[in-house]
Amino acid sequence: MSENYMLLPFKSAAPFWSSILFAVSLWFSFFLQGWAILFVPILTLLILPLVDQYVGLRVENLEPDIEESRLFWYRLITLIWAPIQFITLFGILALAISADMTLLEKIGLFCAIGVLTGTIGINYAHELMHKSGKLERWLADSLLAMVLYSHFRSEHLLVHHIHVGTPKDPVTARYNESFYSFFNRVLVQCPISAFKAETQKLWRKRLPASHISNPFYIYFSAQLFMIVLSILIGGFLGLFLFLIQAFVAVLLLELVNYIEHYGLTRKNLENGKYEFVQPHHSWNSSYKVSNWVLINLQRHSDHHFKPARSFPLLQNLGANKAPQLPHSYPAMGILALFPRAWMSVMNPRVKRWRGMFYPEITEW
Repeated sequence: MSENYMLLPFKSAAPFWSSILFAVSLWFSFFLQGWAILFVPILTLLILPLVDQYVGLRVENLEPDIEESRLFWYRLITLIWAPIQFITLFGILALAISADMTLLEKIGLFCAIGVLTGTIGINYAHELMHKSGKLERWLADSLLAMVLYSHFRSEHLLVHHIHVGTPKDPVTARYNESFYSFFNRVLVQCPISAFKAETQKLWRKRLPASHISNPFYIYFSAQLFMIVLSILIGGFLGLFLFLIQAFVAVLLLELVNYIEHYGLTRKNLENGKYEFVQPHHSWNSSYKVSNWVLINLQRHSDHHFKPARSFPLLQNLGANKAPQLPHSYPAMGILALFPRAWMSVMNPRVKRWRGMFYPEITEW
């Protein structure tokens, strides 16, 4: 077989399978109980940023024109993650209901599960929703339903990618906007903008918003299934624990959304339209280990430049094209929880960015 058609070896994709270790760690956390239930949050939010600093950057790229058929081992982890997450979430829920644990321990455990479903699960859903295959879209919808945030698919594809860096995009964080203001705003605006986008899409086909092809029927049904399943497994306590993990997952998703475009805006052209999306409209990070865990999400500029490009092929574009964060997304996420500290670090970088890419604009 020609080398051009051979699968890339598993060892090249293996680091991106690190998410499996996080799922296994959650099961160990449940069986060990006590302080062990905090292992996954500590690993994700504290240890991972420290390991990033020690291991350093990964700037090398795969060739962007590699055939998708050669990426089997990369694609496989995204396809098997939904059943792994489903079994982990509802399996631990079923066992935890009758386990000899305090209520505080159970809450802590499901906060930890929310870290998994938020940092890894939604991230995999993000990769899958950008694919055209029905299987990938179905798996993406399943992952988002597990955290009751199904509208994210419509909002991300039909609003964010089109209007990023403009006032029409709810999840482009404004300059000087704290994460808490951003979070409260997007929880209201994103479902509305997602529904409007789907409605407009149907109108262009001369179909009403109530047409059966509106994906909000799928969103509602899938989320209702997850809610009913949690109640059947554990009653109202089961629902309460399920809702805790969903809230933590959504919080972490929007924390990442806040980081990705903070203060970055597209130029408003004389014809009233905005310039095309460019690599300099997203914040990036090249830290090796967190990019393995987040399947290259931190190469965010190239993702917006080439949205259909599979995660292993996303390119590290360099600081002269794509603005770089001082630390990884997990580390910057912790910083964003402290608005004054965040703005002291990021506002000068936004100003330098404006001077680099838009020196002719003196007022924003």
